Amino acid sequence: MNSPIKNKINTIFIPVKDIEKAKEWYSKMLGLEDGEVIFDHLFAVDMHGTGMVLDTMPKWRNDNGGLAVLNVPAIQFGTDDINASYQFMKDNGVELVTEIKHNQWFVFKDPDGNMLMVCQDW
Repeated sequence: MNSPIKNKINTIFIPVKDIEKAKEWYSKMLGLEDGEVIFDHLFAVDMHGTGMVLDTMPKWRNDNGGLAVLNVPAIQFGTDDINASYQFMKDNGVELVTEIKHNQWFVFKDPDGNMLMVCQDW
């Protein structure tokens, strides 16, 4: 059966508490050019490949205003140098969840507690 839904991921959304702080942090960590915050809660990032949106997700907060975080590394960023990437994160005070594993990947947390991964491109 053919599906009208493409087998393609257009964009990932990362939940963040403060859009300006998240924009600044992600821009520094990923070497992003400055962009514009849209609708007071979205920052659409110009990425190679799948897009990324930082979102304060006002519609999805609980009754106390809390926001769920990614408790597993479901999003992976690529690198040409896993060791330099690890050291860069360490030098910038990023919370590292793992050391480099199998000389291939490591997991870190963003300032909102989302677990993310960096993996060596082959």
